[in-house]
Amino acid sequence: MFKKVAIANRGAVAARLVQALGEMGIGSVALCSEADRDLPYVGQADHFAVIGPPPPRDSYLDHEAVIGAALAAGAEAIHPGWGFLSEDPVFAQKAIDRGLAFIGPSPRWLRVMGDKVAARAEMARLGLPVAPSTGELAGSLDEKAAEARKLGFPLMIKPSGGGGGIGMIPVEDEGALAKALETAESQALRGFGRGAVYAERLLRDPRHVEFQVVADRHGGAVHLLERDCSVQRRRQKILEEAGAPGIGRESLARMAGKAAEVLRLLGYDHLGTVETLYDAASGFSFLEVNPRLQVEHAVTEEVTGVDLVASQIRIAAGERVADVLGTPPAGPAGHALEARIYAEDPVRFLPSPGRLSVFRPPSRRQGLRVLTGFAEGSAVTPFYDPMVAQVIVSGEDRASAIGRMAEALSEFEIAGIKTNIPFLRLMLAHGPFLEGRLGTSLAESLVASPGYRASLEALA
Repeated sequence: MFKKVAIANRGAVAARLVQALGEMGIGSVALCSEADRDLPYVGQADHFAVIGPPPPRDSYLDHEAVIGAALAAGAEAIHPGWGFLSEDPVFAQKAIDRGLAFIGPSPRWLRVMGDKVAARAEMARLGLPVAPSTGELAGSLDEKAAEARKLGFPLMIKPSGGGGGIGMIPVEDEGALAKALETAESQALRGFGRGAVYAERLLRDPRHVEFQVVADRHGGAVHLLERDCSVQRRRQKILEEAGAPGIGRESLARMAGKAAEVLRLLGYDHLGTVETLYDAASGFSFLEVNPRLQVEHAVTEEVTGVDLVASQIRIAAGERVADVLGTPPAGPAGHALEARIYAEDPVRFLPSPGRLSVFRPPSRRQGLRVLTGFAEGSAVTPFYDPMVAQVIVSGEDRASAIGRMAEALSEFEIAGIKTNIPFLRLMLAHGPFLEGRLGTSLAESLVASPGYRASLEALA
């Protein structure tokens, strides 16, 4: 087992890793930018190193700064968290070449899964259901449009690499196609350094259901059930749950089993999330594999009793998944929800940076935990993703978990910034959500409803 691990990330995930490493008796090294030097988890780590100024390209995305600091601190391994370098095969290979263990998939799998077109083709070959799509669009703008048009409308233009909703442009008809292609390519180039895109048949208001798989470097792979991540704004997840309500357990178990078997056949060797869209008429269709720890991992931990971060570390140290997990659960133990708290205006949903003059999460108790990298007095800067906390609750069933989440959000005290907590509280009381009638347009429909602003004011 490793004696010391460097954390190449920030915020809630860095705090989560400091905690997990401490519980495992492993030394932690928090690598931070100048802007994050005073965040609480930095002081809680066994060691820390400042790796550069606030802009990510000069700190968290600087390969040499990150690897150099990890080696100087005596780390044997590096954990990339989520975002930043977590899916960068070049960084992973550099770290390995310099003698560090990379707590993530082998670089080859980061390359394969990072190419969405190639990954879709591989999954289809192995029998996973995949929505109709083109290959990577090539040639002139007219040639790309002609190839995309063959799918029929509506369709979605998507980057071949990257994620997080960047560069995903829905196209309803012919008149919007050329502009969508140009916009998607431009956003993909800015966001991921590569402007390649493809087209996919667009499902109207599907559910977003993902399956957690844990694999090892010895040919083992098992699934840890599913998560429903349908509540999204601008294709960013904001409220997740485990299990997925309103879908039969037999159907979910069958798809989870397929996901694990496909990754086993491929030889995939770490945590991986198989993301799908679900439509009652057509069933599941493969989207992508996220080859890293997910923001929403905690809901799986709550319903399975598995510490996914500790599992990652043990697998990266060479252990077998059978020894790490034992006998995986056949179904969820109760129900769990996660709400992402963002520093943003709940009307326009624009970032709201500032200093946390008040920051008092609900007190930890049975069935409730809060992941955050901040404390009262911390600054939420404009340099990074505006998520300030994750609230995770569990209950014996979905109704009790929703009630517990509503109570926790009502207790959360934050001043100095605006947050999306009022939006989340309204969603928890929204009829379709309460009834489990989920879909990726649910958040937009709530915000567009006539009484939305008045309801926000009533909560203020």
